[in-house]
Amino acid sequence: MASLVRHLTFDCSDAYRLGQFWAAVLDGSLGDDDFPGDPEALVTAPGSTLLFVTVPDAKTAKNRLHVDLQPRDRSRDEEVERVLALGATLVGDHRKPDGTGWVTLADPEGNEFCVERSAAERGPVG
Repeated sequence: MASLVRHLTFDCSDAYRLGQFWAAVLDGSLGDDDFPGDPEALVTAPGSTLLFVTVPDAKTAKNRLHVDLQPRDRSRDEEVERVLALGATLVGDHRKPDGTGWVTLADPEGNEFCVERSAAERGPVG
């Protein structure tokens, strides 16, 4: 039998703070036993579980792995604006005039992630 991905783990400087950000992005929740100052924070959201672990070293380079978000109930552009308002920063705008493309953002600790088009914006699979 093959392995399953239990969760994606992020090294960070403040597990609880970064967990709060991602819980808001994913409409998820932190574990009942997660509090400010905890060395770990677990975010559970529909379709994903993310673990944040406080480590002493700072992020120094571009991610080798990143998360791609697809909005469920809003457009890509609406999702970008919502996530920016939650504290993300714009890294790169790769939207094209025909509506394709994505936006690269960074979370409050500089971890890059992308926001792609919603399923509705992609149209029927055919």
